[in-house]
Amino acid sequence: MYETSFAKITDKYFKASSWPPVEAIAPYVDYDHVFCLLYKEMYFRHIFARLTPSFDQRCASWENYCELFGVILQGNVNMQLPNLWLWEMVDEFIYQFQSFCQYRGKLALKTPEELEALRAAPAVWNVLGVVNYLQALADTSGVARILEAERGGDTSFSAKEGYDYHSSNVLRVLGYFSLVGLARVHCLLGDYAGCLRALDAIDLDKQGLFTKVSGAHVTTLYYVGFAYLMARRYTDAIRSFNAALVYINRHKAFHSRAAGYEQILKKAEQMYALLAAAVALCPQHKLLEDGVKSALADKYAEKMVKMNGGDEGVFDELFSFACPKFITAAPPNFDDPLANHSQDAYRLQLRLFLAEVRAASLLPLLRSFLKLYTTIPVAKLAALMDYEEGALRQLLLATKRKATVKEWRGGASALDGTWVATGDVDFYVDGDMVRDVCAARCMLASNARASPPQIHVIDSKPQRQFVFELTTAIEKQRELRTLLAAAR
Repeated sequence: MYETSFAKITDKYFKASSWPPVEAIAPYVDYDHVFCLLYKEMYFRHIFARLTPSFDQRCASWENYCELFGVILQGNVNMQLPNLWLWEMVDEFIYQFQSFCQYRGKLALKTPEELEALRAAPAVWNVLGVVNYLQALADTSGVARILEAERGGDTSFSAKEGYDYHSSNVLRVLGYFSLVGLARVHCLLGDYAGCLRALDAIDLDKQGLFTKVSGAHVTTLYYVGFAYLMARRYTDAIRSFNAALVYINRHKAFHSRAAGYEQILKKAEQMYALLAAAVALCPQHKLLEDGVKSALADKYAEKMVKMNGGDEGVFDELFSFACPKFITAAPPNFDDPLANHSQDAYRLQLRLFLAEVRAASLLPLLRSFLKLYTTIPVAKLAALMDYEEGALRQLLLATKRKATVKEWRGGASALDGTWVATGDVDFYVDGDMVRDVCAARCMLASNARASPPQIHVIDSKPQRQFVFELTTAIEKQRELRTLLAAAR
């Protein structure tokens, strides 16, 4: 009924109005306390999705979540609930927290009465309260121990999708999804290390409970990918976005029947935008699946050319479209009601991202010059680029640094990784010369006399893959054959 009937009844009877209040339905369920709490959770969720919630409704929804989670944490729930409902419960809890923070930041639109009500309710949707509830659900459920035991082969939590005939699945599964929720909250606050650390207990490179629920799967990979992008771990970000987009493309037929299909499509478009930015900053096309690569080219080929040329405006546009709706943890200054603080967190994260883009804007030009030479004096390269020699040395060091990223190898914490080189040009500075690494190796192998200091450069050209071109040609041949047969 949760997955089908609720949505159908909503569209038929409550498309533009709220469901009946809990007081109206309580007599029909013998005033069952837990049932009424669950009903109110869906009641407020519907208001947030279809209507505009008032301040009192935001407060009432917070109080209902506090009471519902309190009952669950005390172990007073003995039913089985669908995992989809439990995921969407956590997802909605964080969404309403996010919505309240943005609502609270727009002081200029508030009446004096609303400002006074906000000032008098500091605990409502407080960031510490939200994080504490999610952490309490994760800790009390013991999900970290369950997943650790599963790694050792002792249990089959993921195989059974969290269900157990002898006990309720509610606390265990809520605890599991709370780990994803914590990662999302940390990401919204700009704590990207905290986002990745929150998922330590979950094996992101394996099938798990989060991969069984479409919304949880896409959300997890989106926030992990975004955290990697902001942490300058571009190869990991590319892999995460690619995995999510491959999953969406392969299961579109199934997703189209789901209630959250539009949200999944929106997340897919956001991930394509972030993927375009990540590939522009770290050209690793070999990490992309052929279908994702083709779709990315169709959507952003022109903008990727501009980004490769250092166009900061395109990066700004894609980031603004695809980034999460960041929040500020602290309440605004209510004594300055004319201020609008709802965009402060977003502007800060945008500034940090564009600073990284700006720092890398000259690197494509430098790489294009280095590809022309195996050995070139620093002074000559500086003259060609119209640079001061000291500034060029700094740019060479920056190029080496930005061509090396930390990459997750699986198994360990998503925060850990190994430093790997990702650049398509490898060089080193030897005194006053820039040398090609391959040329230097050949010189050493032939026992040549030591040459004057130089810069060494190696241009590593990726091997072209013809699989996508071949399969496309085969499909076109089949279409032509079908058309010819129809014409005959």
